[in-house]
Amino acid sequence: MKDGFIKVAAVTPKVRVADPAGNKQAIIEKIEEAEQKRAAAVVFPELCITGYTCGDLFLMEPLLAQAKTALLDIAAETNGKNMIVFVGLPVAWNGRLYNVAAALGNGTVLGLVPKTCIPNYNEFYEGRYFTPGMEEAVEVELTEELKVPMGSRLLFCADSMPELKIAAEICEDLWTPAPPSISHALAGASLIVNLSASDEMTGKDLYRKKLIEGQSARLICGYVYASAGEGESTQDVVYSGHNMIAENGNLLAEAKRFLNQSVYGEIDIQRLEGQRRRMSTFVGHTEGYREITFHLKKEKTELTRFTDPLPFVPGQAKEREKRCEEILLIQSMGLKKRLEHTGAVHAVIGISGGLDSTLALLVTVRAFDLLGLERKGIHAVTMPGFGTTDRTYDNAVNLIRCLGTDFREVDIKEAVRVHFRDIAHEEHQHDVTYENGQARERTQILMDIANKENGMVIGTGDMSELALGWATYNGDHMSMYGVNASVPKTLVRHLVQYYADTCGEPELEKILLDVLDTPVSPELLPPKDGQISQRTEDIVGPYELHDFFLYHMLRSGFGPGKIYRLAEYAFEGAYSGETILKWLKVFVRRFFSQQFKRSCLPDGPKVGTVAVSPRGDLRMPSDASSALWLREIECLEQEMS
Repeated sequence: MKDGFIKVAAVTPKVRVADPAGNKQAIIEKIEEAEQKRAAAVVFPELCITGYTCGDLFLMEPLLAQAKTALLDIAAETNGKNMIVFVGLPVAWNGRLYNVAAALGNGTVLGLVPKTCIPNYNEFYEGRYFTPGMEEAVEVELTEELKVPMGSRLLFCADSMPELKIAAEICEDLWTPAPPSISHALAGASLIVNLSASDEMTGKDLYRKKLIEGQSARLICGYVYASAGEGESTQDVVYSGHNMIAENGNLLAEAKRFLNQSVYGEIDIQRLEGQRRRMSTFVGHTEGYREITFHLKKEKTELTRFTDPLPFVPGQAKEREKRCEEILLIQSMGLKKRLEHTGAVHAVIGISGGLDSTLALLVTVRAFDLLGLERKGIHAVTMPGFGTTDRTYDNAVNLIRCLGTDFREVDIKEAVRVHFRDIAHEEHQHDVTYENGQARERTQILMDIANKENGMVIGTGDMSELALGWATYNGDHMSMYGVNASVPKTLVRHLVQYYADTCGEPELEKILLDVLDTPVSPELLPPKDGQISQRTEDIVGPYELHDFFLYHMLRSGFGPGKIYRLAEYAFEGAYSGETILKWLKVFVRRFFSQQFKRSCLPDGPKVGTVAVSPRGDLRMPSDASSALWLREIECLEQEMS
């Protein structure tokens, strides 16, 4: 429950058709198992107390009476257990029979949710027995002492976690054009449970999975799907127990079919709520809904879900290659449009031999190729300074010549020395003035060449550098179009690697691989023994950590405490808690203090769900205080000490 996580379970007991007493015991055993695994929301299949395939036996009083007795016994078993449980059974009321999901918790029946859409086609004959459920809740008497609401518009709300609101739909409800879960989500339900009895046919599992993933994405919700298993298989149908847990389009857990396998997972309710708040089109309404409160003790949920240490980079090679090609195309098409609009047939770009400028040049070449322009219209300028090493210089020169662009070299050292004399700065004083003086000299050269050639300066800085403010204001911070502005550093590497793997040119591949192997550095300080002396990650911290922080802060709105917890989990064995916290503090300080640089960024193409453009995703005041975030980090530091 802490940090917005709730552990959920989709459970398939081995039932016997028309045996409520035996099924009761099987369900209770699974509840006890779920308690041991500390699940807080446990979902069983449709009509699991009686079995789904009872046929005309549903119309017989002994079965219905025994089902009600079993329900009350199961409810009693939840007393003292920190969970809410959903089970399926037939319930008779007012001369009609309903296919119901019963919510149980705190030792009692909390409410009954009837199935809305009753299938009566192909192998399904539910219309022979069941009536579609009512929306407006009615009171159903289970015993003389116990009356509970029954209706499709019930929300079960946790008292210790206001964001957790659970609603239920049943099997066919999901397969219809307008599933009840749509209304549930708009009424505030953050977790949808589906009690199902979906039989198997060839290929049906893939379609079922797409439905669940798609619905959880469309509704920005958690979705727990529990389906009937082999105990239901009878006559002409076979059931597989295809249980699934999804969150906002992502499948967190999936049972192996035909094994009656229970699956567990953690739903991040806080993340879902944050996503909903961002979407102005997610307009809620609570009309006709009744909220039922249940008690859950707030405790720390052990995490087992995969938390990607590189959230900007797809983990699977095939998906990563597809994504890289798509991003390169977005970057190139963005630049292509800008060149077309301005009528520019020349581009000017500074090439350092590092990752960012390499990617920017590759993108610019693509844009020129798409426009049918001569590559010689790309003026690639190398500008060696006090920190330039032979390795980066050679890679810059070789890259430019290999790509067939116009090569220019402007040595900046003498011009910078003149500038230092003009402002009375000693060359041996290697401070921020020493570093930024070189960066601004390079930008001036690029801007003036662009004026001379009637061309456009292409920016090379990436999103990670912009997030940290690791750019010289009015130096490399500025350009006429920043092609890498929404590409994080962890992704830049993969884009260059992809280009190397697919270019089909051995010489170009060799150059790109050496660029990838070169330490990230602005090269503004003199080298030591001919080697790079200034390593960016030694100064500001590892980019993989900062990209992780950036993603979860901007994409989900998480605070430092939750980001730290996720990072500690995702980077277990790679970074200590102390190291993560150290760089998280650096990230927060720099992110807030450097917003003024991001407030005047040049245009650049958005390529992913996280961006820092002041005209797009990040409308942040330059003078915002970081105190609230830093106080939270200080609390973490105190806990650690």
